[in-house]
Amino acid sequence: MSKQAAEYAWPDNYRSAVALSFDLDAESVILAVDRAYAARPSVMTHQAYGPITGLPRLLEILLEAGYRGTFFIPGFTADRYPGAVEAVLDGGHEVAHHGYLHRPPAHLTPEEERAELERGLEALARHGVRPVGFRAPWWETSPHTLGLLSEYGFDYDASLFDRDTPYAVTTPNGSIIEIPQSWALDDWERYAYMPDPPAGQGVIERPADVMETWWQEIVAYREYGGCAVPVMHPFLSGRPARALALRELLGRLASLPDVWVATLGDIAAHTSRLEMVPVPLDLPGLESF
Repeated sequence: MSKQAAEYAWPDNYRSAVALSFDLDAESVILAVDRAYAARPSVMTHQAYGPITGLPRLLEILLEAGYRGTFFIPGFTADRYPGAVEAVLDGGHEVAHHGYLHRPPAHLTPEEERAELERGLEALARHGVRPVGFRAPWWETSPHTLGLLSEYGFDYDASLFDRDTPYAVTTPNGSIIEIPQSWALDDWERYAYMPDPPAGQGVIERPADVMETWWQEIVAYREYGGCAVPVMHPFLSGRPARALALRELLGRLASLPDVWVATLGDIAAHTSRLEMVPVPLDLPGLESF
């Protein structure tokens, strides 16, 4: 194990962690671009594949593997597909906040950001859920996001990129746990394609290649004692060949008994127990450019 691997104390002698996360965006990610897409059946059904077809398949794979995931669910999805939320909860998975209509906080006024947060909370509350975690749509936080989350009693955010392990951030309203992310572990960059609105990189990758890349990432996070957070969208990763490739990856993951496979909520709770000194989210000098 490298020196860096000893810098974060995982529980029960684990070397590292993997958190399987899913963004159940459905139509919200497209409607946030332009609500006129609601009149485009091909575009809307492309997104509806997630809660209708992809989600049940992914839940079955998680059940078979014996792993719990964290599902970031926009309030719009919860309102439109209540059965999907109930299926996630019935599977014993964590439900976390992902905005209401997948609007990035960085593009909103402080008042709009608060309203989106509250509306998303109300939608999840109709399912008896009070989420402890948040992922900003498009991972685009604003300068106010972490303070707002802390004000509303969230335990963690999963939107930033500057470390390999969780850490505590100080805000005007108290501290919050940050669980860093990586674009390399996002299926959107690998699988997404749509001509209008334009989505993805123009190349749809082979599932076997994507899973091999993710496996390399997981092994590297293990070497450095980090926390790997694959991000899957059911309308993408729930497609047949991709779901089967994920099942194979989870089988390989079981061959690493010293890697803790946990929900983001469990990882945040463990980090809180470490009583780390919170650090400021400071970008000194950058605001002058």
